[in-house]
Amino acid sequence: MFRVWGRIIKENHLIKDTTIEIGGHELSRTKKVYKALEMMCDEFDLAVPIWLDSNNNDFIKHARTEFRDTNFMEEIDFDYLDFKVIEEDHIWE
Repeated sequence: MFRVWGRIIKENHLIKDTTIEIGGHELSRTKKVYKALEMMCDEFDLAVPIWLDSNNNDFIKHARTEFRDTNFMEEIDFDYLDFKVIEEDHIWE
């Protein structure tokens, strides 16, 4: 199981959160990340943010990133969307 936790934060307060689960081994990890972000944004009724170099760097190092107003094409009414992998698939070969 691949699980991601998403939180909308405003003024250091949790506004909304959700956990997205994606099962199976058909998709690569990268595709699961993008699919989870898309599903999360759909649940939060948000446009999918743009991944910037800073997001890629944070995500590679920590399996977590924050999407701020610079990541969205439209205005947002929160400080950031926190996106964190909380469980990874493990394929034993």
